[in-house]
Amino acid sequence: MFFGNYSHSLDDKGRLVIPRKMRDELGLKIFIMKGFDGALSIFKEESFEKLVEELESLSFNKKENRDYLRIKLASVMDLDVDKMGRVQLPQALLAKYHIGKDVVVLGAGDHIEVWDEKKYQEYISSIENDFETIAERLAGE
Repeated sequence: MFFGNYSHSLDDKGRLVIPRKMRDELGLKIFIMKGFDGALSIFKEESFEKLVEELESLSFNKKENRDYLRIKLASVMDLDVDKMGRVQLPQALLAKYHIGKDVVVLGAGDHIEVWDEKKYQEYISSIENDFETIAERLAGE
């Protein structure tokens, strides 16, 4: 399970040094795609395969499923982690999702997320006051 958060800066080539604790769990072959709330999601191969199985269970006959699958799967790219623990983030994804040089890398259970630092701070500020309320609602499920 991935957890914690780390502030990092992308180098001039758009490479990210993956935090060591996360890198050891990720392995050398990873998949990046559009995440939620403005983040990019990075999955290790095993977790990506599970995600693909879940996606395959969605009926393509339903418009909402088709829309989701097209957006999600069109954004997927496979990446390699180099010997120094860096990964080249695709420039197209960085531009499309407005991710700048300063980023936050955080654990999100079965994957990690890469956020533009400013967007992440805005996101946290907007939801942090509701933490207890959210926890209570989730406990009622």
